[in-house]
Amino acid sequence: MNYLIVGLGNIGVEYEDTRHNIGFRIADEFVKQAGGTFSTLRHAYFSEFKLKGRNVHVIKPTTYMNRSGKAVNYWMQELKVPLQNLLIMVDELDLPFGTIRLKPKGSNAGHNGLKSIESSIGTQQYARIRFGIGNSFPRGRQVDYVLSPFENEELAELPALINHSCEICKSFVHIGTELTMTNWNKKK
Repeated sequence: MNYLIVGLGNIGVEYEDTRHNIGFRIADEFVKQAGGTFSTLRHAYFSEFKLKGRNVHVIKPTTYMNRSGKAVNYWMQELKVPLQNLLIMVDELDLPFGTIRLKPKGSNAGHNGLKSIESSIGTQQYARIRFGIGNSFPRGRQVDYVLSPFENEELAELPALINHSCEICKSFVHIGTELTMTNWNKKK
């Protein structure tokens, strides 16, 4: 059975440590914990490995955030991944920093990466890990905020939060969305 885990972000050194790239950072750690590496393939940095007998494919789209759907759609088709085995990891302004939630589906909430995915695969019915980055920015400065680095206090907490997100990914592959939500959405 094939699973596709997608970390959203933007390629390029200038984006590496930004809030918007938390999906990339989680994907990096998830692959590292599995002993894997990324290769540059069509529309994405790509890794694959086995997790308890299941084929796990992890991508970081190279299409930039606003065109993430192109990579997601391509790899879903290429790998024949059913919708219920797709997991997107994304930054979330509407959650306080440090809050991590798995959702089975939902709106794009104005997130351009999710808008692109929704448009490309034709549905909102896919699981996503929403990684709270907070929303402490002045009116009209949202873009500056998401493209800025985490604060020092936040950086100290990031490794544990990223690891928590990786555990959610593993659980998603092992037991699916609903049980993972029950087991992990209350933990911090």
